[in-house]
Amino acid sequence: MLTAHIPPPAALSLLEAETQKIDFPMASDSLTGTLLRMLVTSKPGGHFLELGTGTGIGTSWLVDGMDANARLFTVERSATFSEIARRHLGSDPRVTFYQGDGAEFILAQSPASFDLIFADTPPGKFYLFDETLALLKPGGIYVIDDLDPRPTWDEGHETKVEALLATLGQRSDLRLCHLNWASGLLLATKVV
Repeated sequence: MLTAHIPPPAALSLLEAETQKIDFPMASDSLTGTLLRMLVTSKPGGHFLELGTGTGIGTSWLVDGMDANARLFTVERSATFSEIARRHLGSDPRVTFYQGDGAEFILAQSPASFDLIFADTPPGKFYLFDETLALLKPGGIYVIDDLDPRPTWDEGHETKVEALLATLGQRSDLRLCHLNWASGLLLATKVV
C-alpha cells in the first residue's frame, strides 16, 4: 500500500516520548490524529471539544488543524496526563485545558456549542451520551475511537462498545460512518 508522507504536529515526538515514559497505552494513534486534523481544518473558526485529553497526543493533531479563529476545549480527569499536555501545548491561546470530571464539564455546557466533539473517555461516549450529542451544532461531527478490540481494553469494554454502536445505529438525528481503521473509529454528523 502506498502512503503519503504526512508531517506530524511539532509537539508530537515530545508528547509520544513522555507518553511512553509513563506507560500510557491508550493514547490516540497517528491515523486517528491525521483524521482529526483534517476534520477540524474543514471547520474554519470552529469550536471543538475533546473529552479525554490524555497526554495530549490527539490534542496536538486537533490544534495542528485549527485556524487562528478556532477554539479547542479539552477535558482530562488525570492531573498527571493533563500536566504533560499543558507543558507542550499550553502556550497556545486557542486551547483551554480543563482538568477535572468530564461529566461535570458536559453538564455545564450550553447546547449546540461545538462543531466537533472527539469523545475519547467514558463520559460522552458510554454515558451522558444524549447530553453530549446535544452539545453539537447542526452539521457538527462526533468522533469516537477505540471501537476495535485491543489488548488494553478493560473487562466489560467490549459490551459497552456493542451497546454504544447499537444505540447509535437506531438514531435518526445522526448520519454514521464506522471505520475499521486505526483503533476503530465512528464518525457521526448531526442532521441539520
